[in-house]
Amino acid sequence: QVQLQESGPGLVKPSQTLSLTCTVSGGSITTNYYYWSWIRQPPGKGLEWIGVITYSGSTYYSPSLKSRTSISRDTPKNQFTLQLSSVTPEDTAVYYCARERGTTTGWGTLLGPYDYWGQGTQVTVSS
Repeated sequence: QVQLQESGPGLVKPSQTLSLTCTVSGGSITTNYYYWSWIRQPPGKGLEWIGVITYSGSTYYSPSLKSRTSISRDTPKNQFTLQLSSVTPEDTAVYYCARERGTTTGWGTLLGPYDYWGQGTQVTVSS
């Protein structure tokens, strides 16, 4: 069974960088053709996709967050990380990591649904 676990500081000061790690067990983050995403949910709002790192190490980000988002991985540790810079209180949310599978179609790669999620971790941006 694949398990994902988020970890990192629960409190970040404005203007600092939010850093979270997702530790994966039961499956390799390099296995074809899985995709590993960061998703967040602000209080009282819906889920927002932040970005993804693929099984091959390629990254893609939400246009609204791209300028200050970086996702990377540590394959020996089977971990991938999120760094969100210049945070404000609007970045306060529960942050999740999740897995989805990519399927090749005639027009491109179809992703989803998310089949495994971490439990989520609360991150509060406050001074």
